[in-house]
Amino acid sequence: MVGMNAPSRHTGALARLSHAAAVVCVAIAMVLGISGPVLAADWADFGTPTADGSFIEGVDFRQPVTLDGPLTRAELLVTVGNAIGPTVIPVDAPSEVGTSTLTYHFDAALDGQLVPNTRLIAQWRLVAAGDPNDVALGPAIEVFVDDERFAWQTVSGDLVRVHWYEGPAAFGARALQIGEDAVRDAAGQLGVTESEPIDFFVYADRDPFYDALGPSTRENVGGAQIPGSRTMFALIPPDQIDDAWVGMVVPHELTHLVFETAAGNPYHFPPRWLNEGLAVYLSQGYDSSDRGLVESAASAGTLISLDGLTGQFPTSVDRFSLAYAESVSAVDFLIRTYGRDALVSLIRSYADGHTDDEAFSAAIGVDMTDLGGAWLAELGAAAPIRYGPQPAPPGPTPAAWSGTSGSNPGTGGPATASATSSSPGDTGGSAGGGGNGLWLVVLVVVVVGVVLFALVVRRRRPRADAGPN
Repeated sequence: MVGMNAPSRHTGALARLSHAAAVVCVAIAMVLGISGPVLAADWADFGTPTADGSFIEGVDFRQPVTLDGPLTRAELLVTVGNAIGPTVIPVDAPSEVGTSTLTYHFDAALDGQLVPNTRLIAQWRLVAAGDPNDVALGPAIEVFVDDERFAWQTVSGDLVRVHWYEGPAAFGARALQIGEDAVRDAAGQLGVTESEPIDFFVYADRDPFYDALGPSTRENVGGAQIPGSRTMFALIPPDQIDDAWVGMVVPHELTHLVFETAAGNPYHFPPRWLNEGLAVYLSQGYDSSDRGLVESAASAGTLISLDGLTGQFPTSVDRFSLAYAESVSAVDFLIRTYGRDALVSLIRSYADGHTDDEAFSAAIGVDMTDLGGAWLAELGAAAPIRYGPQPAPPGPTPAAWSGTSGSNPGTGGPATASATSSSPGDTGGSAGGGGNGLWLVVLVVVVVGVVLFALVVRRRRPRADAGPN
């Protein structure tokens, strides 16, 4: 779920969307040299690239080219949204020289999910046979994927652009007000300035909404945001725009986009509990419902540790809800204990590439594990049981390695039979203790003697590369 939008592009798109379209299309804007200059090669003559398709069916890319020699490799470079680099897709190279057309079908199920308001930049790269450094880079083509099934209406504010297809102008105005207030509040809380507008698409019908977000969308999702394209999608029938849940879902998702502005780093994402917890905290607070879930889980010993909520949340309904409740509980605890400024400092530090422990230690003086322990202590809950792979228990340690013969430092218990000390009257038991030490000393002496002998021989032997003085 990625993409990008530009104001000028939306002006053209809205003109095209003035009539109800029957299919989902791709709006094409061909721009030569978008992702860099064309890398010329005298053996490859590129024509004009084209592309067409849909966000559901995928996009077909075509590149006419005339080759004077054979190829070792052909690749399609596709950059989706604001990704830091392209996806490199190997493509069958033409088997003969001359004029041909390179083709590739970008399959949303295999190459990356496409959603409305997605931008792709594609460019062909060819490598000549016999020389891996002889590369030709064709012209780039920019592709915008839009949902053209509907005649979208648009209203714009300072920070948000709302797009909807069902309901009066008052519906769009109300959605815009909720969005503007949410972005402005979140930006003020995190101390960031939002300069690029956020596109907010409102669907009135469930099936088109889930079509847009893709088949992996959970059935209880009413809103989603795509940080890479600064886009939000929500399912809001016109008669529900003033319902209380709308005033929570919209600010929740838009807070995620502001969080991305504050903490964005393509190499490391902040813990998910921190992101989701802040979104819940700013949109609805730590309410009695979430508080009850956390307290019940603490009493039952079924809490999930914060370390277990850094990535994807559980998928079962009860654990999914508990994960959100714990997230806002932890954020509430962090703010009460260390202050709002510390929270802001923590979030902002992720933009500098800190690890989790570096970010937490710098902002609040303890790492994330210690914060989780303090949060559990306040709840009166024991540390949750860790499931999954566990470290192997330490094995027995030979007595000669530790200098003792009566205990096993690796386990803290008695040593094994091979490492136990012998009694004065047990002549056979010394091999397990002192005997091992004696053999170790002998071995060290032999090794040192061999090394010294080798050094003496080498010093007496004339160097093969030495010349006369």
